[in-house]
Amino acid sequence: MNRSTIWHPFTQHALEPPMARIASTDGAYLIDEAGDRILDAISSWWVITHGHRHPKIMAAIRDATEAYDQIIFAEFSHAPAERLAEGLIEFAPPGLKHVFYSDSGSTAVEVAVKMALGYFHNRHELRDRVVVIEGSYHGDTIGTMSMGDRGVFNAAYEPLLFGVDRLPFPEAVSGQETLYRFEGLCRTGRVAALLIEPLVLGAGGMRIYEAGVLAALKGIAERNGCLLIADEVMTGWGRTGTMFASEQAGITPDILCTSKGLTGGAVPLAATLATAEIFEAHLSTDRRKTFFHSSSYTANPIACAAAVANLDIWRNEPVLGRIRGIETAHRRNLARYSADARFAHVRQAGTIAALNLVVPEDGYLAEVGPRMRRLFRERGLLIRPLGNVLYLMPPYCVTSQEIDDAYEAIDEVASLVLKDAA
Repeated sequence: MNRSTIWHPFTQHALEPPMARIASTDGAYLIDEAGDRILDAISSWWVITHGHRHPKIMAAIRDATEAYDQIIFAEFSHAPAERLAEGLIEFAPPGLKHVFYSDSGSTAVEVAVKMALGYFHNRHELRDRVVVIEGSYHGDTIGTMSMGDRGVFNAAYEPLLFGVDRLPFPEAVSGQETLYRFEGLCRTGRVAALLIEPLVLGAGGMRIYEAGVLAALKGIAERNGCLLIADEVMTGWGRTGTMFASEQAGITPDILCTSKGLTGGAVPLAATLATAEIFEAHLSTDRRKTFFHSSSYTANPIACAAAVANLDIWRNEPVLGRIRGIETAHRRNLARYSADARFAHVRQAGTIAALNLVVPEDGYLAEVGPRMRRLFRERGLLIRPLGNVLYLMPPYCVTSQEIDDAYEAIDEVASLVLKDAA
């Protein structure tokens, strides 16, 4: 096979073989050119919710192409965007009233931070600091890299990154150290917003914390007049067991970011939801208070139509029942690892399950990661460990047997890797 001219994401081409080509997708599976079926146990980077090529979403896309392509959204609106905005407000935590569209999780977060800073700027309040959790990940644009964890991912770009304030990850159930640190930062009067992944830090290692900590952080933000931005790009659309993870803390964020599962994973789209107060801070006869953000493909009608179909699936199909089935299968399988010396930090949040392989070298660049990934592929599984962190996040159409098979493969691969390392 000739080497492709494509430069793939998160890929060291000097170490990787040529990419296998996928010929089609079907439910929980990718099907390569040889006809081999690969269980998509991580939902193709967490985007596929109901399964690949859900018929209702595919039909909505086909229908939309009969009427639309791209429409300038600074000049016009269209029915798919209007219907989707109404549906998002219906499904979101109560109190979010306005929807701003973009095209990826990174841009949804950039939009949110600009909204927060613009809110205080237009109110003539000097609040210019953003607070984040250590180890968090919010995207790969310059702004979101600045707010994410610093390390090998962004070391080359350090001259471009701006500073933010960081809270320790809430290791303890109470998260007391995290809360104490946030209180201290808020007392400076300069904090504009806390940007947080609710309940689960995704790319940071599938680290899970208690909903009570999130609720307490929201309370501190409210008492001190700063905003809470929930980055629900990964945690939304049922991944943690509820539509949005924020619901489990009983809070409404001031701004909520969503993407990935917004269209069921079929096509790119993102949205940033905000309260009326944030919208109204930008509402003025003074055009200098305009919210200055856009992308060429804002509110693409075809993508919006796919997302409207996704909402209809949530309304009319037993999605939560499927999620409960995945949760049960995870719990049953994870139980056998609780006293297994090969693994540490066995954990679960809704449809997300994770455990750390105990090896001398940990972290994202741990060599066991690529080794395990190749072994899983040989067994017909798409599982991409985060270094020594193994995790499963399957689409909701997955069967209990398929989940059991994935855990059997984890068992076998872990033993092989540890044997080779001995």
